[in-house]
Amino acid sequence: MVAPITAVFAAVTGLLLLVLSAHVVKYRLKYRQGLGVNNDPDFEASVRAHANLIEHAPLGLLMLGLAEINGVSATLVYWSGMALVVGRILHAWGMINGRGGPHKARMIGILLTWLSILVVAILLLWNVWQVHG
Repeated sequence: MVAPITAVFAAVTGLLLLVLSAHVVKYRLKYRQGLGVNNDPDFEASVRAHANLIEHAPLGLLMLGLAEINGVSATLVYWSGMALVVGRILHAWGMINGRGGPHKARMIGILLTWLSILVVAILLLWNVWQVHG
């Protein structure tokens, strides 16, 4: 079974991961610091933006893939995936540009991410109930 919708969102998320990784490496090289962060709020914000992607994206993508493979509506999978990826991009943008502090993009990004995960969780449970209930 293939999951082309999820594959596209996973590819875009992978590219975002590379961009955020390069951003962290820039600071690691600048400060010659292989582990942890120093007192530079931009460095810490870059590390947290990268880490937050790693904390949320894998589960969101896994859930999307399961929904797509299990036959959840492609339209619902697509829009949930859009919310996840746009949320992750906005969160990273807001985290870095807000230097770790409050930023509108960061807040909208996490809300979109959580909404996507919640919607897909409901869709998965509904799908299993419909098939096996």
